[in-house]
Amino acid sequence: MLGGEPDPVLDIAGKKLRTGPGVEYYILPVIRGSGGGLTLASSRTRNHSCPLDVVQEKHEVDNGLPLTFSPVNPKKGVVEVSTDLNVKFSGATICVQSTVWKLDLDESIGQYIVTTGGVEGNPSRETISNWFKIEILGDDYKLVFCPTVCSGTRPINTESAKSNRRVLPRLVRKSFDRRVDIFLLGFKENCVTK
Repeated sequence: MLGGEPDPVLDIAGKKLRTGPGVEYYILPVIRGSGGGLTLASSRTRNHSCPLDVVQEKHEVDNGLPLTFSPVNPKKGVVEVSTDLNVKFSGATICVQSTVWKLDLDESIGQYIVTTGGVEGNPSRETISNWFKIEILGDDYKLVFCPTVCSGTRPINTESAKSNRRVLPRLVRKSFDRRVDIFLLGFKENCVTK
């Protein structure tokens, strides 16, 4: 932190993560051999229906889907560490709903998962499940669910769920303890959007 201001989040090229129209990124795992980027998939536990869940591609050569970040204060134009933000996949899906991430209870497995259908902006208690943060972990970053209004700080891991004979890790919480650590990650700019 410089002068009390949060540090900017940097992509894998060392550039600041930016916000705004046409600025897209991929979220990729830092550890080689641990799968690809993040994408959307329907869940067998909900009979392949909407909303679509946030999952990790099985192969590291798959970047996943591009996404955007919308910080609580979008006027700054950059994503800052430990600042509430919405995460949204770019493009349309088969589901008639937003691709903004949110935390939701999958009652069939009794766990909270990262899924879609959230609301972009409008920070309030009604939208608390839509706010995530990017935090520093060593030389890398982790994505967490812990909006400013929450007080817990216990981390959570990811688990795998089978989907159509291929195993894709779904982003889940093992318990409802107010904070979710997703996994070590890096950000790669989607150069096609320039």
